[in-house]
Order: sequence, then C-alpha cells, then structure tokens
Amino acid sequence: MKEDWKPLVKKLDINRLPKHVAIIMDGNGRWAKQRHRPRIYGHRAGANAVRGVVEISGELHLEHLTLYAFSTENWKRPANEVSGLFNLLMEYLHKEINELMEKNVILKLIGSPEKLDPDFLEKAHAITRKTWNNTGLHLNVLFNYGGRQEIVDATKAISSAFNDETIKIDDINLELFSSFLYTKNMPDPDLVIRTSGEMRLSNFLIWQTAYSEFYFTEVLWPDFTKAEFIKALLEYQRRKRRFGGVSE
Repeated sequence: MKEDWKPLVKKLDINRLPKHVAIIMDGNGRWAKQRHRPRIYGHRAGANAVRGVVEISGELHLEHLTLYAFSTENWKRPANEVSGLFNLLMEYLHKEINELMEKNVILKLIGSPEKLDPDFLEKAHAITRKTWNNTGLHLNVLFNYGGRQEIVDATKAISSAFNDETIKIDDINLELFSSFLYTKNMPDPDLVIRTSGEMRLSNFLIWQTAYSEFYFTEVLWPDFTKAEFIKALLEYQRRKRRFGGVSE
C-alpha cells in the first residue's frame, strides 16, 4: 500500500522549498527483473512515477523539475530497449500534452541532436512547443543528454563566437560559459535525487550541480511516489547550504 503523502506535506516549510529539483530516475530495469518482466515493462512503470512527481511539483509550485530520461551512454543498451524508450517518450508526449497544458506546465526536451532521427526530433518539439507560452512548472526532460558532451558543445560554440569576433577572450567567465550550455536561462539544481541506491552522477549536469544537495534512496524509480518525493524535500530542508562559505 502506498504511503499517504498529504500528512507529509504539512511538515514542509513552504518558504524553503528548492527552486529546482533534478532527478536521476534509476532502477526501472531492476524493478522489471524482480517481476520477471522485460526491461521496457519497467520503463513503462517508470513513466507512471513521472506523472506523480510532476503532479506534486506543480501542486507545491516548484519552478523547475529536471528528469534524466536518456543519456548519451544509453545507446549502448540493446537496440530493442533503445527503440522502446523512444516510442515510450513519444507516447508520453501524446498522452500527457493536454494535461500538461491544463496544469500550465512548460515542457522542454534538452540534449544533443546527434544520432537522433530529425523526424523524431521535429515531432517531439512540435508537441513541446505547444507548452512554451505556459507560466507554471518548467518540466525539463534530458534526452540524449551527457554532461561532458554538453561542456564540449559549449566550448565549441564559444570558440566559434570568438572566431567570429562576437566575443573577446576577456569576456569568457562563469556566466558566459553557462549561457552556452543546453540549460541556459535555467537555475542550477538545488536538489539532485537519485533512486535505486546508486551513488554517482552518471554524467548528469556536471557543470550545474557544483553546489547542489544530493539525496540518494534505495527506492527503485517505479516505486518512487509523491510521499518519497516529499521525504527528499524534507531532507533538503534539514541541510544548511554554505556554497563554500562557513556557517554564522
């Protein structure tokens, strides 16, 4: 029986919620294996967990929710699993777009276009563009994303701008570099959640998570409920963020 999340909400300090929560959604394959089902069965169950987390994020009026859906390393997985993930993303977009519009959610796909079918990209972006005039939760889905590749691509773009003489060498600083990342105009994550008990970043938002708080849970992603999400927020509120400084 799933734990009721409503009593947990009452424990939250609404004035100290993170502006940006990022999640490494891990454990779909293990969840399916425990049930003697194919991995795509776990990914489909994981999509249901996404729905719950998006709902509670909107209800709490969080500004940004970023989900790690498909990494540049995931191409190494079996071809049927990769194609299944692509089909599942497109299915999710078609099924959820009306509800996302009703809930005022802004949806963006973030990542590298490399290796992606242009027709798939155009269809996906045609759906997400419908939400871009909304004013509520920013839901950022990282798809074909790799933190190292993002930094390489930013470096190439800065080099090109330098060669075009649109920027000077002395213009390059932390703020300018950030403006060339895929995530430009987004605040850095305050809280990063990783499910399934693994304790590593896995090439996730390497630049942006320099001072993020991390929360690791043994819960597999398909079992990550609204209650589990609120537990992560409560733990975040117990932390003291110093950003390299010292406590008073």
